[in-house]
Amino acid sequence: MARNRSIDDLSVDELRQLLIEKRRSERHKRLEHYRRTGRVIMVEPAPIAPPVDSHSEPLLLEEETAARPRSKRSIWLERFLFLVEIAAVLGLGYVLYNGVNLLRNLNKEVAAALVQPTLTPTALVSAVILPSGHTPPTDPGGARFNENEIPEHLRPLVQSLANIPLPTPSPAHATRIQIPALGVDAPVVQGDGWEQLKKGVGQHVGTPNPGEKGNLVLSAHNDVFGEIFRDLDRLKPGDEVIISTTQQAYVYVVRQTQIVEPTQVEVMAPTQEAVVSLISCYPYMVDNQRIVVVAELQGEK
Repeated sequence: MARNRSIDDLSVDELRQLLIEKRRSERHKRLEHYRRTGRVIMVEPAPIAPPVDSHSEPLLLEEETAARPRSKRSIWLERFLFLVEIAAVLGLGYVLYNGVNLLRNLNKEVAAALVQPTLTPTALVSAVILPSGHTPPTDPGGARFNENEIPEHLRPLVQSLANIPLPTPSPAHATRIQIPALGVDAPVVQGDGWEQLKKGVGQHVGTPNPGEKGNLVLSAHNDVFGEIFRDLDRLKPGDEVIISTTQQAYVYVVRQTQIVEPTQVEVMAPTQEAVVSLISCYPYMVDNQRIVVVAELQGEK
């Protein structure tokens, strides 16, 4: 019915469709003409090849390579390289392990070097005999240092200790001792050897200064060189011992008195509290033992 319509009545799409059909019909007629005249040979259409993308070619190469037999040389080379890789990984692990251990040990050594021990005052106790020992003045040879109190195998040690230089006096060192109950008022010097005790009361080297925590050891003779400590056995608990420095005085109160053997050096051992130990020969004019009076610090005066 559309063919009976005029061209002016057709739409654009209908006109386009008529042109397409006309061209197709004309092309078909030309092909038929060429075929009849032998100018065209009919052939089977070639199959359309699938599109080739970027992944198809490597896949074909891999398949071809996999299908191709490998030589023994390449197989052994691959195995060798695999072993080399394993050895490299193990070596790296060993190096890392040693590095971590080395760093840990180094940190421990540094930490140990930074830790400082807590220092506590320790008396330089000869650990042989107590100070102030001597023969009685009535002895045929007179009063002298009594070597018989020292065990024979320890006498070289006592002689070497006598050569230790004495510390230079400081404002904190004891300079004076007063015992009101006995009427004692005497100077205090550093050291308690035979020569030092000729000058007064001797402070054992290494023991704490007055007012400090620890065992301040003072000794003097009882029957020679002023008989400073002659009456220590008369002291009673509660009596005062005043020890002075160049700056201030400290009051100690007697706690106990004991008689010991010359070798009982443990009475000179350090203590946690502030005390003073007064040591002298005993008994008077016999001097084969020691008397030790211990007093506790009460405060400053």
